[in-house]
Amino acid sequence: MSAGGGGTRTADGRYLIVSGRRLRAADPAIPESLRRELVSELSDARQQAVTDPDVARHRLQDAEVALGERGEPWWKPTPAGQRKRLAAAMCALLRHRRPDATICPSDAARVVGGESWRDLMDAAREVGAELSRDGVLAVRQRGAAVDIAVSVGPVRLARGPHW
Repeated sequence: MSAGGGGTRTADGRYLIVSGRRLRAADPAIPESLRRELVSELSDARQQAVTDPDVARHRLQDAEVALGERGEPWWKPTPAGQRKRLAAAMCALLRHRRPDATICPSDAARVVGGESWRDLMDAAREVGAELSRDGVLAVRQRGAAVDIAVSVGPVRLARGPHW
């Protein structure tokens, strides 16, 4: 319920109580700048749901999973759940930015891992590689397309041909 902003957090910080309903709170470990981007994407998706629910469904799912409001609980992460959240964060951040913008895999790792984001960099690169093989993302290094599985050094992720 991050876009709504209202409610009271439970003592453990995992849930918000809004109008008597218990809703999962967003992961508090997400860096503020990335959290703002994801909340903005979620808000935009909710507005789009009124006019184009089919397109908005994917946006809503990705933003809510990235924020930790859906999917497996952010306070009990598993490797499989972290991978899903990494993919959702990559897609949500790229949707929110300009169509020609790129993100660093570390942006998604910071969303999912908080202060321990470096521990997720290998997984973030692997998820980026999977999404690249599916054509969802394109991987670039110094502006040129590369295979993330064999590239060394920093890469950027962009919208792919099957975006």
